[in-house]
Amino acid sequence: MSRFAILLLVLVLTGCAVTAPAPDPRELSLAVMPGAVLQETVDLLMDEGYVIRHADAELGRVEATLSRWPGYRVRAEVMPEGEVARISMTATRGGRPLPPHLLDRLLAALQTRLGLAP
Repeated sequence: MSRFAILLLVLVLTGCAVTAPAPDPRELSLAVMPGAVLQETVDLLMDEGYVIRHADAELGRVEATLSRWPGYRVRAEVMPEGEVARISMTATRGGRPLPPHLLDRLLAALQTRLGLAP
């Protein structure tokens, strides 16, 4: 009986140790310098009500949290690709990944701010 209890306890604790899957990124290539894309991303997130928690221009990363309910967390990374920049965004809520299509509105607004809207 005690072996069964120990085995059950180990299984329960193992289930608690499983981490959430990494969120799928939504990516977009923009014909703009990476620094400008990162700055516009920060400005856009602040205008949308996000609080910038971390930003690093050298690494091209920004992490922001929505200051009102439901409290999304957005992470953006801007990478240079020759003459263009590629932005990759992910979103989570409560540590769980959100569907990447939820970032389409932010990426479309970013394109508009950069003068690249179709």
